Amino acid sequence: MNNAKTDKEKINKTEDQWRQQLTPEQFCITRQHGTERAFTGKYWDEHAAGTYHCVACGQALFSSDTKFDSGTGWPSFFAPIDEAAVETDVDRSHLMKRTEVHCSRCNAHLGHIFEDGPPPTHLRFCLNSTALELKKKEG
Repeated sequence: MNNAKTDKEKINKTEDQWRQQLTPEQFCITRQHGTERAFTGKYWDEHAAGTYHCVACGQALFSSDTKFDSGTGWPSFFAPIDEAAVETDVDRSHLMKRTEVHCSRCNAHLGHIFEDGPPPTHLRFCLNSTALELKKKEG
């Protein structure tokens, strides 16, 4: 795993401040724990090299080196760029028990983690494209 430095300073904004900064779709996903429909997000089939950042605060979250095609219709990664970049919570919505993943810096909802990913972690970070911003490698 890459040892990229994460910004430890937490970002706390009011709901109105987030609404002013984010598009309605970004606000729904990142602040209200929404989910985009499968196969509709801009990154589910993205193959460019680069780093995926939190759309809300800009923190680096995932490298394209850990992205894989899970067949689910959402961008999937087997590891974050740095373990400190993401945090988890138990999500009991929709009559299920899942592990939610969110940005450690601004608490933006990103998606969920499942234990059916590829080696070496066997994890699948199943994320919403709307919560991410890809900064492509130049060259």
